[in-house]
Amino acid sequence: MTDTRPLPPSISPAQRAEAELLDSFDEELEMELDDERLDELLLEVPPQGPTPEGRLDRRFYFRELFRLQRELVKLQDWVQAHKLKIVVLFEGRDAAGKGGAIKRITQRLNPRICRVAALPAPSERERTQWYFQRYVSHLPAGGEIVLFDRSWYNRAGVEKVMGFCTDEEYEEFFRSVPEFEKMLVRSGIILLKYWFSITDEEQHTRFMMRIRDPLKQWKLSPMDLESRRRWEHYTKAKEIMLERTHIPEARWWIVDGVDKKRARLNCIRHLLDRIPYGDLEHPEITLPQREYNPDYFRHPVPADMYVPAVY
Repeated sequence: MTDTRPLPPSISPAQRAEAELLDSFDEELEMELDDERLDELLLEVPPQGPTPEGRLDRRFYFRELFRLQRELVKLQDWVQAHKLKIVVLFEGRDAAGKGGAIKRITQRLNPRICRVAALPAPSERERTQWYFQRYVSHLPAGGEIVLFDRSWYNRAGVEKVMGFCTDEEYEEFFRSVPEFEKMLVRSGIILLKYWFSITDEEQHTRFMMRIRDPLKQWKLSPMDLESRRRWEHYTKAKEIMLERTHIPEARWWIVDGVDKKRARLNCIRHLLDRIPYGDLEHPEITLPQREYNPDYFRHPVPADMYVPAVY
C-alpha cells in the first residue's frame, strides 16, 4: 500500500507553531461555546489571516464541529433508546490525531453511555491470558458506545515492531482476529475500525512541537520516541495489518490525518453516516417548584473551609 497522495503545501516552522497555538486555544473555546452563544462568540475568534491552501477556516470548522456534535447527541439518544452496542477502534501512528478526534466525539456526550477504553500495557497476569480477554471486559452492553484508543491491534503494531510478542503469537493473532471480530458483529455489536494516517514529515513536525511545548511533553513516552526511529518498520507492520484484517464484516477506514481539524470532522461525519439513527421525541421538562419549610435553617459554613479566593 503506497501512499500516492500529493503532499500538502509546506509552511514555515513559525507558521506551524502559530497553528499549534491556535489549536490549543480552540480546544478551550470549543468547551466554552454553546448553541445560543455560538454566532456571537465566533465573532471573537482571532482572525487567522489567509487560510493556507487545503486548510479549513477556523470559523467554518467551529460551525461544522458543533453541527456534528449535535448529531452525536441524537445518535447517543438513539443508541440508548434502542439498546444498540457500538465499538469504534482508533488506530494510527503516535501523534496521528486519534486522541483529538476521540475528545471531540465524547465532548458533549454522557460518559455513562459513551466511554473511552485506553488500556495500559498488560500486567504479568494478563500476559498469561487469552490475548483478547482483557479487551472483552470493556465491550459495551446494550445502550453503550465504547471508543478504543488503541485496541487489540497493538499486537499487529507496537508488539510486533518492538519485539513484545513471538512470531507464533503474531501469526496466531492474524488467525484469530477475523473470527473474533465476526463473533462481535454476529452478537449485534456495530464495529468500526479507523486508521489515522499521517506522513513521515507531519509526524516529525508534531513530535518537535511536543518537545518544545511543556504542556504537551507528557505525550511523548520513550516508546513514542523509539517508534519515530522505526518509522519504516511500523509502515511494514501497518501494511500487513490492513491487508490481513480488512474483512467484509469489519473493514478498515483510513482517515487522512495531516490536517487535524479536517480529520476530526471527516471521522465524525463518517461515523454518523455508518450508524442509522433518527430523531426521538423527548417529553417536555418542567422544573418542579422548590419546597419551602418554615423550620429549615441553613447553618453558616466556617470561613476556613472555603478555598481561598485568589481570583
